[in-house]
Amino acid sequence: MPGLALASSVWQVALDGSGDFISIQEAIDQAASGDTILIKRGSYAEDVTVHSKEGLSIIGEGMDQVVLTGKKRVGTLHIGKWPYGATNVVVRDLSVVQHGGLGVGIFNGSGVRLTRIRVNGMVFSQQVQDVHLEDCVIGDSETTGVAFADSTGTLSGNLIYHNDHGVAIGGHSDVTLQRNVITRSLYEAVLMTDQSKARLIQNTLAQNGGGVAFQDDAQAEVQGNIISQSAVAFLFFPGSHTTLAFNALSGNQGDYVMTGTPPTPAPDRAGTTDVHFPPGFVNAEKGDFRLQSDSSMIQVGIFPYLGALPPVS
Repeated sequence: MPGLALASSVWQVALDGSGDFISIQEAIDQAASGDTILIKRGSYAEDVTVHSKEGLSIIGEGMDQVVLTGKKRVGTLHIGKWPYGATNVVVRDLSVVQHGGLGVGIFNGSGVRLTRIRVNGMVFSQQVQDVHLEDCVIGDSETTGVAFADSTGTLSGNLIYHNDHGVAIGGHSDVTLQRNVITRSLYEAVLMTDQSKARLIQNTLAQNGGGVAFQDDAQAEVQGNIISQSAVAFLFFPGSHTTLAFNALSGNQGDYVMTGTPPTPAPDRAGTTDVHFPPGFVNAEKGDFRLQSDSSMIQVGIFPYLGALPPVS
């Protein structure tokens, strides 16, 4: 009848046969838009693809309890599949191990949300609108941790570690990064290229090969971040456009540098409210980037604290 909502279904996946399916992919193929798939603990050696679904939720028993290991294909988990997309798909509380270098690939969709996902490998988003990655742990990629190509999205509260680049934003992407910790990148924590746009608000970028590189015609608003122990905190290309404010820079070989042969200092690109003193991490050597209770990062300008993590009580 018109106006009558159809009831959604809940499907269970369990390797021991106690659920509706033993395969995640079989459950996805059976599920209708709006359904929920609950995955019981275990290691699932299969390639998983979600496409042509709207409002599907895929929920594991826990980040360390459910592991997708892949099988044959490059990319263990695909959300969207050219030319078919996926809309408002939620995936949370599980781990994905890369296969062929790609952990999660998101293609040609919108409203995809990954929450409390551990990814060993790269998360790649191409031609997707409104992607959200929240409270995820992404690392040990052979290339980039999280890459956006002609996509829009938000990264919030994630730990991104031990990749070539932490986050790469290219094409006409428009991305917000807020309260992420990005560490141990071989090169820059954040690389912006082409005509990409970004807002970097209250992130901690520590112990990376570089802080943020603004290449080509990239545009960025950069406020409230901590950039520490990098070769160059901010690397600018002449065509880039940036607004910097209330960033804390410490222990970098260079803070503001314009690319060229040779590269030259670029003090004119600095934020007038940027600060230059040690952040006072609890234990940076052990990867604890919380602020000490007496840190000078507390109550700076419009921010209750700088960086991704609040001070210890």
